[in-house]
Amino acid sequence: MNHRYLLTCGLVLGLLVPARAQNPPGLKELNIGDAAPAFKLIGVDDKTLTLDDFKAAKFLAVVFTSNHCPVSHAAEPRLIKLYQDFKDRGLGVVAINPNHPEGLRPDELGYSKYGDSFPEMKLYAKEMGFPFPFLYDGETQSVAMAYGCLATPHVFLFDQERKLRYKGWIDECRFPGEELVNQPDLRNAVAALVAGQPVPVPVTGPIGCSTKWRMKKDEVAKDDAKWAALPVAIDLIDAAGVAKLRANPTNKYRLINVWSTTCAPCVEEFPGLVRVARRMGLRPFELVTLSTDLPADQAKAERFLLKYHAGLPEHLKGGLTREGRSTNNYLFTEPGMDALIKALDPEWSGPQPHTVLIAPCGAIVFRHTGKLSETELLEKVLAVLTPYYQP
Repeated sequence: MNHRYLLTCGLVLGLLVPARAQNPPGLKELNIGDAAPAFKLIGVDDKTLTLDDFKAAKFLAVVFTSNHCPVSHAAEPRLIKLYQDFKDRGLGVVAINPNHPEGLRPDELGYSKYGDSFPEMKLYAKEMGFPFPFLYDGETQSVAMAYGCLATPHVFLFDQERKLRYKGWIDECRFPGEELVNQPDLRNAVAALVAGQPVPVPVTGPIGCSTKWRMKKDEVAKDDAKWAALPVAIDLIDAAGVAKLRANPTNKYRLINVWSTTCAPCVEEFPGLVRVARRMGLRPFELVTLSTDLPADQAKAERFLLKYHAGLPEHLKGGLTREGRSTNNYLFTEPGMDALIKALDPEWSGPQPHTVLIAPCGAIVFRHTGKLSETELLEKVLAVLTPYYQP
């Protein structure tokens, strides 16, 4: 039997195929020739479907995928095209979300504006234009257990007798587009079945984000506690210091938010800024807060930052040290706001809050004056950083 596994991706990306020890006890492993396990799951159209509802399909691809995974984001357009190319020749596709939201840390959501809840599945499926059913298994995860879902995406292709003929990846490429795909093994498997031929490569190793088992909720709770306990410090900064921050001599995107404790819209939007920053914890991203409170109110501003857990994440400390910085929170000391405007963003007229997203080497790629909702900010950040891994 021919097998292909992409082990290096797991080592490089850290989000990919999980070690067996991370999977729950009782997880099954389907082998080539095994029968398709039955299922009964609700879909994004609020209709419940079973395996028997797909009897009309000569061949059935059961594809475990998710809202949040960048590998799924990249591969799903290719899956949709595959379905469209072969649906008239007997291919059926059913997508299943195996993840429970409680098994996801916030920083595992940094490639999507959606989590893996059922309501968010409806939004995601509509946005992606899924032409096939998208079902939710996250509540019990029993179907994922029965099929042996290790990651998203993970594919199981069955013949007309619903015997397993292929399992593994959609293809080997974790990037968007078709031009970088060298091993379209699911497409090849479908084409072989349609032609009445043996599947050339029946087993590949799924690449993608590990299945988010509900049993991980204790780990998520520990991560929450660790974030809440981050130390918070605020340093004084002048216009020259702001100009250095604006120059951004790093490989990270730097979000600088100008705020004060006396600005109601600033206070209202601030928790959302911190949540977005935490969500981007596995990406090249840094939140910098810049208070315009009076220098005499430094302690007041620091208490506010502590209340909303705007501390310095561990993964950013090394980069800050290389820049000669010790914090990501600052209080502007100069009397004239014109100096701040000139140093940070000459296109800003002065009202607060003001937010800029700065690319490596200092170009502003997004600016906004006024209160910014968490949803809008997340969409703007993802539009720049993209919801994919990049070549």
